[in-house]
Amino acid sequence: MTREPDDLERLVAQVLASARYRALCPTVVRAIGAQELAARGSLKAAIKATKGRLHQIAGAFLERTPPYAAWLTALRDAAGDPARLRAVCLEALGHHASTRERLPDLERFYLTIFAALPPVGRVLDLGCGLNPLAAPWMPLSPGASYLACDVYSDLSAFLDAALPLLGLNGASSVCDLSGAPPPWRADVALVLKTLPLLEHLRRGAGRDLLQQIDAPHLVVSFPTRSLGGRNVGMAATYSAQMRAIAAAEAWQLQPLEFANEIVFVVRKGN
Repeated sequence: MTREPDDLERLVAQVLASARYRALCPTVVRAIGAQELAARGSLKAAIKATKGRLHQIAGAFLERTPPYAAWLTALRDAAGDPARLRAVCLEALGHHASTRERLPDLERFYLTIFAALPPVGRVLDLGCGLNPLAAPWMPLSPGASYLACDVYSDLSAFLDAALPLLGLNGASSVCDLSGAPPPWRADVALVLKTLPLLEHLRRGAGRDLLQQIDAPHLVVSFPTRSLGGRNVGMAATYSAQMRAIAAAEAWQLQPLEFANEIVFVVRKGN
């Protein structure tokens, strides 16, 4: 179907004008919008479908805009008090569906994963959400750097300001991982529950991302239940997909199982 050349610009503008999606990475909106315009019978239908897919990959995980300014104030006030700092981080982590599922087992989660890795002085967290706030539970090397990226610009700005308050060097940026990862090298890249979301953007995007990451080790995880808590065979499906990628690339895998998540510690290369 022939489209007016301005239809995509109108779609992107209307989606980004909505309160829920105004902070989303425009290239992600544009990519999904172009696909939906090609498939739908009207601009209105394409906008609705675009918002539906954006909800699947981003909107469903944050119920509302978090109180970023209040969290930064609380993190500053907690300076020098590790227990208070952790309490602030725990409260914030509960605002994102992905990290909220991990909270009951947070300490064991990171101790187990990092025990399977060499010393880590530089972390890359891709599709991070609020996960960088879990850094106090990660046994990182002294003076570690933490690099993060997400599709939300306001979340990335918050993390950019929060990382120094967590005692970390680093930065956060906005990214569209269906294209390529940021050009940063790290000791380990965290790709936590991100690959299924990338497949909503482009088939094969997850495998492409893992191949392009400049890190000798990856920590890749998948949910084992839906956001509604249903067990629909996700663990077996995602495990098979990850094992197929690793076999094709000759990567070494170490699987780790947690309550709502299956994790693969990946060593790239031989």
